[in-house]
Amino acid sequence: MYSKTSPFSSVSETMSELDGIQRAAQEQFARQSHRYGRGHVLENIDDVRAAIDPLGLKPGAKALDVATGGGHTGLYLASIGCEVTLADIAEPMLERAAVAARARGFNVTSRLHSAEKMSYGNGAFDIVTCRVAPHHFSSPEAFVKEAARVLTPGGWFVLIDGTVEDGQPEAEAWAHKVEKLRDPSHNRLLAPAEWKRLCEGAALIVVRTEIMPFKQPDLEWYFETAATPAENQRLVRELCAKAPESARQLFRLGEEDGKIVWWWQRLTLVARKAG
Repeated sequence: MYSKTSPFSSVSETMSELDGIQRAAQEQFARQSHRYGRGHVLENIDDVRAAIDPLGLKPGAKALDVATGGGHTGLYLASIGCEVTLADIAEPMLERAAVAARARGFNVTSRLHSAEKMSYGNGAFDIVTCRVAPHHFSSPEAFVKEAARVLTPGGWFVLIDGTVEDGQPEAEAWAHKVEKLRDPSHNRLLAPAEWKRLCEGAALIVVRTEIMPFKQPDLEWYFETAATPAENQRLVRELCAKAPESARQLFRLGEEDGKIVWWWQRLTLVARKAG
C-alpha cells in the first residue's frame, strides 16, 4: 500500500470474508474518505481528550484505533507519546490518515481489517479506541470481544459513538430510519445499557459512561458527507417534518435560518479489562 520509503507500515488482512454490512461500510467510506479529514466535525477532539487524558497513559503505550477514519483519535494518541496502530476497513481512509500522520511527524502503523476480526495476538495493546464508527459494524458483540482479546490485562477500552438514551424506543426507531436513509451503510445505534452488557460479557469493567448532546451541522451538510441519494433526502426531510414528539425533544430537532438542525446524542464509554 505504501512505498518502502514511507515511515508507515501496512499489513492488509484477508478481506474476502466480509459480510454485506461490512462491505457496504467499506465501499461507502472508500468513496467518501476525502470528507473525513481537515474541516470535518470529528477534527474537534475535545471528546477524545476528555476520555483519554484521565487514564494516565505512559509514553510508549501501545494503542489501537479501530475504524480510524480520518485518523483524528489515533493521531491524538500519537501526540501524547503512544505507539499507534491505525486500523480501518477502507483502504483510502488509511491512506489519508497516513498522510495526516506524516504531515505531523508521527510514525504510526496502519492495518486494513474489519472491526469484528483482528489478527493481533492476545494482549497486544494497552488501549483500544473507536470513535463514531460502531453504528456501522455488523456485529458490535464480535467487535467488543475482539477489542477485549487484544487488550493487555488492565488495558483500556474507549468507545465514542452516537446513541439513544435508555428507555427511548420511539426516538431510537426514528433515528434509525433517518440514519439508514441518509447512509445505507448504517447498521444500528446501541443504547448505553446494551454497550455495558456487551462489555461485561467480554470481561471489560465499565468505569464511565456519559451522554453528551452533539450539535450536528445542518441537514444539507449531513447529506453531502454521505452522498445521500436525492430520493432518500426527500424521505429524511419527511421524517423530520413528521418526527414524533419524543424524537423532537430528545434530539432538539428544529430549524435555524431555514435549515434543519438537531443535537445527536453521543456516548462516551470507558472500560478496563479485568486482571
